[in-house]
Amino acid sequence: MVYVQRDAAGRLLRVEHEPFEGMSEMLAVESKELHAWLEAREEVKARLDSLKQSDLELVRVLEDVVSVLVERGVIRYTDLPEAARLKLDRRAIARAEIEGLSGLLGDDEPHQD
Repeated sequence: MVYVQRDAAGRLLRVEHEPFEGMSEMLAVESKELHAWLEAREEVKARLDSLKQSDLELVRVLEDVVSVLVERGVIRYTDLPEAARLKLDRRAIARAEIEGLSGLLGDDEPHQD
């Protein structure tokens, strides 16, 4: 048995192995409803993980776009808000430090950003 909390429409909100404040009932571990809820939860987690990875990749793309715009004189680096400049500077420093450290490891393969 697991302990569950449901919303006003009767949908599962929370499932725990131990009783908790706000639980509304117990449910059999073999329950189809529980298995469907767990599968849906895993699907949501997988999609969120994919979105997070995409966000990380997009950050690098945006950094490159800013660099190209500055290099071509479309914008000045100082046109960016100070908070944005600080974030870009911190990331540039971190990347430079990582590249320096990777040389110490004897890794001859180029790294992709």
